[in-house]
Amino acid sequence: SVRGIVANYLGYKYTGIELREEQVFSNIEQGNVIVPNNVPEWICGDSEIMLRRMDRQFDFIFSCPPYFNLEVYSDLPNDLSNMQWNDFLYKYSTIIQYSIKLLKYGGYACFVVGDIRDNHGFYYDFPGQTKTAFSKAGAKLYNDAVLLNVVGSASMRASKIFDAGKKLTKIHQNILVFKKI
Repeated sequence: SVRGIVANYLGYKYTGIELREEQVFSNIEQGNVIVPNNVPEWICGDSEIMLRRMDRQFDFIFSCPPYFNLEVYSDLPNDLSNMQWNDFLYKYSTIIQYSIKLLKYGGYACFVVGDIRDNHGFYYDFPGQTKTAFSKAGAKLYNDAVLLNVVGSASMRASKIFDAGKKLTKIHQNILVFKKI
């Protein structure tokens, strides 16, 4: 709910799509309490289907999509976090394609993504896959930043993770900003 509430609190109009009905109800409830005179719009449904059906345009798109199966959000079959990698990547790319079709020319899309590993410990290059999907959809990478997460317990987990598989502990995500051309 945070993105929608902050956007509407600042006077913008936010439209969000969420697959899980209970999350939509929770978002609306929070919006009614925090920004009762400008409650964000939350649509319940599959992003791929909802975006394909929309007939309006947007100035800005913001998402922090599921990082494949790193966190599983529900047991719904069309939940990106429940899919096999190739199915995930296809649906994720399709969602980006439909999003860019709804973005005004010259508009921006900001996606916060981090890399994830396969079952053998190798990276999927999720940030790179995201850049490719946007490029194919008609948007070019315009800005790129690194979001540093709080180190917190990462320093305590680092030696165990490194000893187990010679892997570094990640404490950042990528902020990728694209511009529709």
